[in-house]
Order: sequence, then structure tokens, then C-alpha cells
Amino acid sequence: MLKNCMLSVVACALLCYSCGHEEIKSAELAGVVKTEVACPYQNELAVVYPGKVKAASDVNLSFRVAGPLAALPAEVGAFVKKGQCIAEIDRRDFEIQLSATEAEYKQIKAEAERVMELYERGSVPVNDYDKAVYGLQQITAKYEAHKNALADTRLTAPFDGYIQKKYFDAHETVGAGMPVIAMINNRYFEVEVDLPSADYIRQDCFKSFFCTFDVFPGKVFPLELIEIARKANLNQLYRVRFRLNAEKGVNIAAGMSVNVTVEYAPEDNALTVVPVAAVFEKNGKAQVWIYDELSGCVKSRDVVPGKILKTGQMVIREGLQAGEKVVSAGVHRLKDGMKVRLLKPVSRTNVGGLL
Repeated sequence: MLKNCMLSVVACALLCYSCGHEEIKSAELAGVVKTEVACPYQNELAVVYPGKVKAASDVNLSFRVAGPLAALPAEVGAFVKKGQCIAEIDRRDFEIQLSATEAEYKQIKAEAERVMELYERGSVPVNDYDKAVYGLQQITAKYEAHKNALADTRLTAPFDGYIQKKYFDAHETVGAGMPVIAMINNRYFEVEVDLPSADYIRQDCFKSFFCTFDVFPGKVFPLELIEIARKANLNQLYRVRFRLNAEKGVNIAAGMSVNVTVEYAPEDNALTVVPVAAVFEKNGKAQVWIYDELSGCVKSRDVVPGKILKTGQMVIREGLQAGEKVVSAGVHRLKDGMKVRLLKPVSRTNVGGLL
């Protein structure tokens, strides 16, 4: 009798222990989390991208004619004005050629004018008149071509700028179309940045652009949008070109690095904000846990994060809608489909949980 009572007590103890263990295990699986509701963000958004300054006009200049270089008066780094001679080919052969053509032109012109006058009087046939007209046109074109060739022995600056590089020295022979001098324009520059597709599709909402230099702290330089490429590069980014006007007293140079800020007003309900703690990284992607009130389970979702606000919240550009509940505490110990329990809100009248 006593033995049977002892067995019953042991069985009850084991049953109680088993039930308690199952309750503990169930509590571990059903994690306690804190949730927040994603709110719409409708303020102006600003994104910053690294960029590079380029010369707006970076051109290689060449002669239209060939010959030995007589002079290159402009030195590398020198400032030249539009129309200033920066290189010259030896003019001797071109002057002789033009002189011979000019003499031939004057002779044929005089003969053609006599034939035309006689034709008007009816003294010469139409055939002679046509030969005179066509001969004059031919020698005129040849004469003009040789005058242009002589003028082309002088290479002039097409704009105000700086001599960047010289490819030849004096007395070297250059061919027609071969680059002789490289020039850059100093009136304005271009800034290039690469936009991801998330911002490319919102280009209609762009409002303003400006850039800053680390070497010019505290100064903001406005930018003017030139164009946005319609095709992505190998990195799936879209090249954007801006115009940067030079300012007096600020020595901007091509090749400098800048930070370009693009400001735009997003569409209604296009962006949301959540606590920073709600966003985590998995497999190189930003994600949040979405809480389903019906099932009490959580599911991960990829999102595109934006900037972090001073309030401790993060702007979400894509992947989340206003009104959805996200887990804001305990995100690193959850799994997809895991059933969770919500952390009870702290009463404002029971600070510290003392009552």
C-alpha cells in the first residue's frame, strides 16, 4: 500500500516537471517583442552622393593642314583668351602656293569677264560662255581653299581657358588632324555622380541640387542639372551630369572630389519611418520583421533604407507601407514564421513598474 502511494507521488512529480518544462520551452519559442507602427514620411528628402569635378570643355586642338611647327608660344598651365594664337605652322610653302593660285585666278577671271561681255553682245557661242563661267568658279574655289590653308597655319584658342598639355615641340612636323595642344575651360565645370535605380525613378520629384568640398568647409555651391543617362552602367547606376559655375576667389580644379546633395519632395505615402532598431541586415540586405496580428507571427521583408532622422527614426524608401507593424526590439533572435508575444506597454502612471 505504502509502495503504491510512493509511486503515485513520483508519477505526479514527474508529470508536474514535464508540464513545467513544456511551458518553459513554449515560452522560449514564443519570443517577447516590441512593435511599432510604420508612419508616413512626407517631408523633403535629401540624399548625398560622392561626385567628381570635370572640366566642362576638355578638348584636343589640331591643325587642318600639315607641316612643321614654327612656334608654340603658349606654355602648359598658361591662361589664354579666345582667339589668341597658341601654335603656328611654317607658312612659307602655303604663301608660295597662294601666290601662284592668286596669279592664275586673276588671269582666268579677266579672260572670263571678257568672254561674258562678248556673250552679252552676241559675239561668242554659248559653249564658250559656259566654259568661261565654270572655269571661273573652279579657280575661285581653288583660290579660296589656298587662302583658308594659309589661315589654318595659325591655331587659335576656341575659348578662354588654360593650356593643359602640349603633344609636340617646335620644329616637329605634324599631320592634319593630329592633336597638338589640349585645353580646358575655366568658366564652369561639370560634376558627375551615379544614382541608384531607387532615386532614378523619382527624378520627377527632384527640386534642387548643390555640392560641398572638403577643401572649402562651410561653402555650398549650387548645381544645375544638365542630363541624366537613360541607360545604367555596368554597376547598374545612372550617370548624372551637373553644371558648376566657377566663383571668384575659389580655386576649383578638375579632379576634385565633392559631395552632391539631391533634394526632392517624395510622393504621398511613398516613404515611411520606423525606429532605427527595427532595421537589421541579413545576407547583405536591409530587412524588417512584419508582425501579423491575426496569426501572431513575424515575417522578414527586404526594404530600402534612407537617411536617419534626428528623432532616432530611419526613412524607408521601398518595401514598407504606412500602418504596418514592425518589430522594434528583439529583432536578432527571431525567425520567419515564429510566433511571438507582444511586450505589454508601460503605464504612464506606473513609471518603473513599482505598483
